[in-house]
Amino acid sequence: MPASPVVLGIESSCDETGAGLVRDGVLLGQAVASSMDEHARFGGVVPEIAARAHVQAMAPVVREALDRAGLTLADVGAVAVTTGPGLAGALQVGVAAAKGYAFSLGVPLYGVHHLAGHVAAATLDGGPLPDPCVVLIVSGGHTSLLLVRDLAKDPIVHLGDTLDDAAGECFDKVARILGLPYPGGPAIDRAAKAGDRSAVRFPRPLSGRADPPYAFSFSGLKTAAARWVEAQRAGGAEPRVADAAAALQEAIADTLTRKAVRACRDHAIGTLVLVGGVAANSRVRALAERRCAAAGIALRVPPVGLCTDNGAMVAAVGDLLVRAGAEPAPADLSIDPSAPLEFARLTPTAREPQLTG
Repeated sequence: MPASPVVLGIESSCDETGAGLVRDGVLLGQAVASSMDEHARFGGVVPEIAARAHVQAMAPVVREALDRAGLTLADVGAVAVTTGPGLAGALQVGVAAAKGYAFSLGVPLYGVHHLAGHVAAATLDGGPLPDPCVVLIVSGGHTSLLLVRDLAKDPIVHLGDTLDDAAGECFDKVARILGLPYPGGPAIDRAAKAGDRSAVRFPRPLSGRADPPYAFSFSGLKTAAARWVEAQRAGGAEPRVADAAAALQEAIADTLTRKAVRACRDHAIGTLVLVGGVAANSRVRALAERRCAAAGIALRVPPVGLCTDNGAMVAAVGDLLVRAGAEPAPADLSIDPSAPLEFARLTPTAREPQLTG
């Protein structure tokens, strides 16, 4: 049988410009450029700055990924691009670039759901995912427990989602309260190494018997951390940042992994896949490993470099779609900044402007 085409994946949903090249489930090369330093002084991502950074970085990142793979554009046989969810302006840059590459090369174009990309990242380090598997996806904007079968063909079942703040969002907000830099997740992870995770008792949200078993909520945890800081200062003491960071990280890791392992047990599924930016957190990874081992559950976690946003994960989905015989995207492929995760393939089309009056 002829070899599958090389798939170029493009990711631009937030503040990372990513390009990756995948063929037959094998990562050939990738490159990422981040505009995070430009956003740090604002304490969060500024959409206009992110979009401008994508415009400047797109072509160099694609060239770097090709160079690392030892390929040229002429070797690319398909293009995949994140079409949602994400920042509208940032997504537009990626889709415009992907259309340009696909049209100029005469190859098919595939629209990809950003979160499905995170799931597919786990296939690049350990091969195809078991059918079925439970996926815990944790990032700055998303926290979900999913039941995944064939990622290229089957619908994705949501077992539970966050009802308010995502875990990564909680890290960012509490880091700001503690005076730690943006992005908050890595900053809290670093600070926690010198802290005592039992020094502060933060709540475990939605962990009661009457609570939804697979739903998440981290807004109250953020508030509890803020109230603790206020109480410390009201008592004339500065908050112990390392202890607070360690305790917060423990509360989040405990909540995430406990619910994920429960989902695997309840559905008699032997594999948990942990993906997304927060999957890079050292305590989340360690506690997931310990609890999965105790429960006899296999754990799949991508390497740290594939947990955060990148083009390789998008190329991985494109590669799965190509090999499954999925239809390419229509010529009027557009973006969907708030797309729900139902299928890995995401091909929204441009809407005609509505006349009013």
